[in-house]
Amino acid sequence: MENTSYIAMSRQAALRRSMDIVANNIANANTPAFKAERMVFQEYLAKPTKDEKLSFVEDVGTARDLSSGPLTTTGNDFDIALSDEGYFVVDSPLGERYTRHGRFQLDANGQLVTGSGYPVQGQAGPINIPEDGGRISIAGDGTVSNDDGILGKLQVVTFEDEQKLRKAANGLFIADPDMNPQQVAQPSMMQGMIEESNVQAVLELTRMMDINRAHESVAKLIQREDDRIKDMIDKLGRAPQG
Repeated sequence: MENTSYIAMSRQAALRRSMDIVANNIANANTPAFKAERMVFQEYLAKPTKDEKLSFVEDVGTARDLSSGPLTTTGNDFDIALSDEGYFVVDSPLGERYTRHGRFQLDANGQLVTGSGYPVQGQAGPINIPEDGGRISIAGDGTVSNDDGILGKLQVVTFEDEQKLRKAANGLFIADPDMNPQQVAQPSMMQGMIEESNVQAVLELTRMMDINRAHESVAKLIQREDDRIKDMIDKLGRAPQG
């Protein structure tokens, strides 16, 4: 008799986690280069008795929507959007990190860095830009130059399975040691542009309403099952003894 409630509660727990993911997507609808996420579920079968099978809902993780977000013109020379595959390489205090958030700037030493101050890596190391070299140009392949010549080339890498990248703060990702980043042979970049979030706010709001309706439906099922058990106990209590 308790099996119905257990199954329903497993569904409720999965719906709560789905709601958390959807709410996070909506909160990041305006975060540059943010990738929408989805819960991944599977059926979990239990056999409490030899002849009985119970089907539970089990979430096994999240999956990112790796499609590119729309590109927005900013006019800032140090804003760089990746219009195709790949990630910029960043040297953080905790090791290499990867990002598609290309809103860069110069630090006090003229080094190209992220908004958090982490050096952006070129193919030969950090990229230093002198103050008096004229206008900065960043070509589609990532070549950085000024009026005096080429200053470096931005490093862009990709991975065999991007879903394995782990999220860190400020739009950065962490790769496990066995992931082996591969250089993108022909990266495609746009200077003076930023990749926006690929979250579709209207779609996420629709999903939120669907989850709410599903949660209410499961709650009613649990309540009906609870009432049925109480009614059964009450009838057993009034049954004649002896």
